[in-house]
Amino acid sequence: MIRIREIHLPAGNNENQLLYEAARALKISASKILRLTIVRRSIDARKKPNVQLIYTVDVAVSGSEKRILRESGCKRADFAPTSFYRLPKLTPGEYERPVVVGFGPAGMFAALVLAEAGLYPLILERGEDAVTRHRKVDRFFAEGKLDTVSNVQFGEGGAGTFSDGKLNTGVNNPRIAWILRQFVSAGAREDILYDAKPHVGTDVLLTVVQNIRHRIESLGGEVRFGTQVTGLLTENGAVTGVKTNSGDISCSQVFLGIGHSARDTFRMLKDMGISMEPKPFAMGVRIEQLQSVIDMAQYGSNDLPLPPADYKLVQHLDDATVYTFCMCPGGYVVAAASENGRLVTNGMSYADRGGENANAALLVSLNPADFPYEGVLGGMLWQEEIEGKAYEYAGSYCAPAQLVGDFLNNRPSTDASGVTPTYRPGVTWGDLRQVLPPKITDALQKAIPLLDRKLKGFGAPEAVLTAPETRSSSPVRILRGTDRQGSVRGLYPIGEGAGYAGGIMSAAVDGMMSAEMLIEQLGGR
Repeated sequence: MIRIREIHLPAGNNENQLLYEAARALKISASKILRLTIVRRSIDARKKPNVQLIYTVDVAVSGSEKRILRESGCKRADFAPTSFYRLPKLTPGEYERPVVVGFGPAGMFAALVLAEAGLYPLILERGEDAVTRHRKVDRFFAEGKLDTVSNVQFGEGGAGTFSDGKLNTGVNNPRIAWILRQFVSAGAREDILYDAKPHVGTDVLLTVVQNIRHRIESLGGEVRFGTQVTGLLTENGAVTGVKTNSGDISCSQVFLGIGHSARDTFRMLKDMGISMEPKPFAMGVRIEQLQSVIDMAQYGSNDLPLPPADYKLVQHLDDATVYTFCMCPGGYVVAAASENGRLVTNGMSYADRGGENANAALLVSLNPADFPYEGVLGGMLWQEEIEGKAYEYAGSYCAPAQLVGDFLNNRPSTDASGVTPTYRPGVTWGDLRQVLPPKITDALQKAIPLLDRKLKGFGAPEAVLTAPETRSSSPVRILRGTDRQGSVRGLYPIGEGAGYAGGIMSAAVDGMMSAEMLIEQLGGR
């Protein structure tokens, strides 16, 4: 195969044109290209409104690839790499079934690798299956009635299921291509295999996570929903089992993929003396603008045949960094609470990203030195305080909201003005300074006008701020060694909740690597 990079096509061109552009680059006729596969597709909007799509493709050709490359003289073409991820396998034998706690991305892909190796993992998920979970989340959005077992944070697929389903990551790892193929096999669109910023969408993820579970079960794995781990059983510094709300389970290996919202589990681990440390994280708000404003700012036009535009912004201040995270084009701000009396926001979008608004987390970086509480759980306690204030201020799960113009001018808001908030079950207009600490609001007030200079319309006066966004990542890291085990042998902390990932893909990779470590320790190859 020959790989050709940097093929530019104007937005709206038929992808069939790729064949002719690839042939032109190699100085051969199109008939000599036997097969063309898109490897990567990205958008170049630097010369607005002349937006272009940039492709990398692999082609199979008739004739000598070496000769064709030499005679073409194309500096953008070379032999396609052949490296790929290979699933580890175990030699035949009897092995104790490992337990995986949590069925979010880290636990799901750890379990999948373990199952493929023949270890028949037992997965314990405190929440419910995707169908039941979806029904209860919809009820919460509509009526404000929270189910603390099944919600945006807990249940099949983890917190990522109710998000944009973004699969892009800064991690460069051969496992990523394999993960993407599993998503496609489970029902995601094939374009996630090559889009520079792949996403699945909440509506599709609900099916995808169920199909991945079915794959694990077909390999001998087992998933038990509504099963919460309440403690670890240990002896001589090693895991011997787990305590659950339905009884004890014996095991020698526990993969702890609990997610960033399992605060009762963090407390349990601390009480047991499991080595942990506070870690930097970020909190802030959700900012919501009209998607048409973002499209115009990014593309220079609202009439191009392109997907809704996204953005990623950062502003370094003297004493903090403010940045956007988990941007959802054509998306919705959602109620992400998992505890009674505490209010949290998040963002999500469906596969078509067809909503009227764009939204993103607008966060302020925070370090343990900033935390008003000491100890390993200091950041978590601060989260709880802010979420409790938000609920108390609103008097319900109708999140506090303020227009950007009002926020910058230190006045409360009373209603929307051009941008209709998408948060359900509704918003409570007012003053976010009554909810968020000065460390956050002062940084936001400084940063928003500067970010608006980078992206026109980002900080428009009618844009909406909804608070609080407190669970962008875990405030705790569960320490582990080079063997990926925690301070108790047989305990494998994995994913976002353990403090080793920041999104669906990096969490999945982290879970896989810990599963591979166990397989290697058992003599796998």
